[in-house]
Amino acid sequence: MAEDLKIISGDREDQYKSLLPQIKGLLDGETDLIANLANISAALKEQFNFFWVGFYLVKDNELVLGPFQGPVACTRIAYNRGVCGAAWAKEETLIVPDVEQFPGHIACSSLSKSEIVIPFYVKGMLMGVLDVDSESINNFNEIDEKYIKEILSLIN
Repeated sequence: MAEDLKIISGDREDQYKSLLPQIKGLLDGETDLIANLANISAALKEQFNFFWVGFYLVKDNELVLGPFQGPVACTRIAYNRGVCGAAWAKEETLIVPDVEQFPGHIACSSLSKSEIVIPFYVKGMLMGVLDVDSESINNFNEIDEKYIKEILSLIN
């Protein structure tokens, strides 16, 4: 639970290294996907104070809003539309330093300035994407990608 997280400051990589085993502990023994996605969203939001952290789940050939932390969000995203739809279609991480420069960006909030979207899998099957937004330009890099992928690999 969020109140049980040990939140540290400083270097982002150190923050991920501290958070990773805590998330593993939150997920350990829990088999409900939605509960696990909710705790991952909360832990990332709590540690890094990102603007928005949440999951979109593949349902009937579109992405549907799942567990998230932050302001209200777009509910449905079409395949290959916006950053989330493109990451889903390409099945690869997209790091967008300035969302205004991304062709077809869906502005759920004008406050979002940069974004990282990472597809996630359960038992080898693409289940959806994790979307993380920041109010700052160029807030995400390969460190975020590396550790968020590691966090997502804990989902089973």
